[in-house]
Amino acid sequence: MTDTAFRAFTRLDPAHIALLLDVDGTLIDIGPSPFEVDVPQSLKDTLLRLLQKAGGALAFVSGRPIGDLDKLFAPLQLPAIGGHGAEMRLHPGQALEPIADLDPMLRSRLIEAAVGDPRLVYEDKGYSVALHFRKAPEEGQRLLSHVQQTIAGFPNEKVEMLPGKAMIEVKRPRVSKGSAVRALMQRAPFAGRKPVFIGDDITDESVFAAMPELGGVSFSVSRQFPGVEHVFSTPAEVRSALARIAAS
Repeated sequence: MTDTAFRAFTRLDPAHIALLLDVDGTLIDIGPSPFEVDVPQSLKDTLLRLLQKAGGALAFVSGRPIGDLDKLFAPLQLPAIGGHGAEMRLHPGQALEPIADLDPMLRSRLIEAAVGDPRLVYEDKGYSVALHFRKAPEEGQRLLSHVQQTIAGFPNEKVEMLPGKAMIEVKRPRVSKGSAVRALMQRAPFAGRKPVFIGDDITDESVFAAMPELGGVSFSVSRQFPGVEHVFSTPAEVRSALARIAAS
């Protein structure tokens, strides 16, 4: 266990912070595909206790759609930022606040690269398309070329490419986890609290960058990022640290 990260995190008081948590690679281990992951019941129990201790100021900050998060963590429905900032929900049962969908033809063309290969997985989120190649890392360059060529064929559709762990996502420009976190921190019950974010991937860099201006602190998992002082080794260690402050 990374002792300095564990000690720094477990000194935090949930009653005074806003806890912002990436999911894949941070709370749960990366699976063979986005739909082959394990969410321990103990983690759900911990998150429920922390939600109560934090007065509701706990949110997922994920690339997954919020609907998928609800399925993974059922019966919990937590405040969440989904789709790398494309969706937000402050309270259970509240309507989502999504951005506009991408052109259907663009989405169809992007998905073509993954159809017919069971090792590849695609997610059509409407507002974005993600292509996953965890089971076939050798396909990464082909998918990258396909995405670049497809985007070039739709010059009037303003999009950008977001790389991740064995994943490429095409989304609207200026939509990011960081911009969504800035908006979240202006709204109750998050406003006025110190944000604490844990992430693990380059898709989380915009949140790491936002923490200083928000008066917050960042932790990462498995690797160092600019501006992050403390690094957990594994998601299991993050779960252990969360359980410690939930029980305090």
